[in-house]
Amino acid sequence: MVDKIKVSLLGSTGMVGQKMVRLLANHPYLELVKVSASPSKIGKKYKDAVKWIEPGDIPESVKDLPIVSTSYEDHKDVDVVLSALPNELAEGIELELVKNGKIVVSNASPFRMDPDVPLINPEVNWEHLELLKKQQEKKGWKGLLVKNPNCTAAIMSMPLKPLLDIAEKSKIVITTLQAVSGAGYNGLPFMAIDGNIIPYIKGEEDKIAKELTKLNGRLKDGEIAPARLDVSVTSIRVPTRVGHMGVIDIITNEKIDVEEVKQRLKNFKSLPQVKNLPTAPKTPIIVREEEDRPQPLLDVSAENGMAITVGRIRHENNVLRLIALGDNLVRGAAGITILTVELMKELGYI
Repeated sequence: MVDKIKVSLLGSTGMVGQKMVRLLANHPYLELVKVSASPSKIGKKYKDAVKWIEPGDIPESVKDLPIVSTSYEDHKDVDVVLSALPNELAEGIELELVKNGKIVVSNASPFRMDPDVPLINPEVNWEHLELLKKQQEKKGWKGLLVKNPNCTAAIMSMPLKPLLDIAEKSKIVITTLQAVSGAGYNGLPFMAIDGNIIPYIKGEEDKIAKELTKLNGRLKDGEIAPARLDVSVTSIRVPTRVGHMGVIDIITNEKIDVEEVKQRLKNFKSLPQVKNLPTAPKTPIIVREEEDRPQPLLDVSAENGMAITVGRIRHENNVLRLIALGDNLVRGAAGITILTVELMKELGYI
């Protein structure tokens, strides 16, 4: 019998929170024991506080859990706090928990670019968890804080990792086509996006470019040296429910063998695969040969939403071009959080 790691979840009734509830329901060693939501819901049973939009029913183990507050007192007896809080609420709440000794693994943007806080996409940069060894000493915190990347940065960083030697010597131009679920359940009015495309997402382009340099950075003397990536991003909201896609153009004078690029992507594995972690996809990057793939309707659920699908890989006129697609709610948010906790357990941080 495995001793279960007790976890609580902040922001449990939102879209990403619901994904985490579902993914944790049958987890072999993570047990969701506390759920938190906005102050107006405190005291209600989860089933009465949530507008459930996930496929299937609310897991039995969670239905009757009472909603608790975000304060330390309500989470002091759990091992790990997962956060799906909105960015504007996260900083103060998470900081209180970390200062009081909690391990917090968070989706929210505050502290992502802090040099002492690991920004983790497990297959890409699991080694960066080493920052935790000195984080408490540097910050004066009793607990630990780990961040997950922006959902699009998480997806785009995967195919860039096995091509980093090419990418660091090149100009990279990424155009993202992002699903409406990236704005949250109430984030975008139907009339604004139905039959429409919006060529701007506030704060997204700068965020993706910066986070890609940290995610692909190298650990040296206990610090992260950012990757030398010259990245320009254009982010576009498209009328798709789930799935963020990126057209990645790597402008290079290198001699490129497209078949070798495909093999690098297909063969990419990392520590989560070696250790066979429960939430890790067996094949992190799936390469499609069809000329009209990837597509959100056909490919976004690959490996339970944890794999990235890449297609249309070609090299012409000094441009290596590929199209990457991932599930923004699972690989970009809920699933990456859970996989990060599994990795932290494997490496002895929990």
